[in-house]
Amino acid sequence: MKRSVFRFLSRLPESPELYGDHHLLRLPRYQDYKAWYALRSQSRQFLQPWEPTWRHDELTEASFRARVVRNSQEFSSGLAVPLFLFRRNDMALLGGITVGHIRRGAGQNCMIGYWMGENHAGQGHMFAALKLVVPYIFSGLQLHRIEAACIPENWKSIRLLEKAGFEREGLLRKYLKINGEWRDHILYSLLEGDDVAAWAHTAR
Repeated sequence: MKRSVFRFLSRLPESPELYGDHHLLRLPRYQDYKAWYALRSQSRQFLQPWEPTWRHDELTEASFRARVVRNSQEFSSGLAVPLFLFRRNDMALLGGITVGHIRRGAGQNCMIGYWMGENHAGQGHMFAALKLVVPYIFSGLQLHRIEAACIPENWKSIRLLEKAGFEREGLLRKYLKINGEWRDHILYSLLEGDDVAAWAHTAR
């Protein structure tokens, strides 16, 4: 029998946890602030070209606590699943991935977005996170389609999505305001029935 690539635990409805051999994904908590602050502040120049303009209070504890409350509300209402990515052997915070814009009804789809601390980039951590999140989206959330959008110049993100089996669908003109400018994005998608996503169904 093929060994499962992840374990999904849901001890509490409001507390999803996705475990891999070396990684853990879970909802943000208040006590994550110091680790989050350190990682985001150290990675600011690395992250800002690919994110919306940071607010003046972006890194304050009050702003982070408001973010945690909002994340919990979005999860409880079924709109999003915002997750922090940790390395299991030392519980270091590495980055985050959000399953957002969840749409039910005829669509049954979502949009994913992610970020990685500069010191942890390029080491396969986000690919490992996708191997946990994709099965959760298809089997746990029972969605049919995953979308992701990235700036054409962000070749690292493009390479990640294509390695994970996402297919390029087209160009979204002036799609998001990133770092103060409206930027074009390339739209990628992954469907539940795609052969490249067969590993998404190995969960127990």
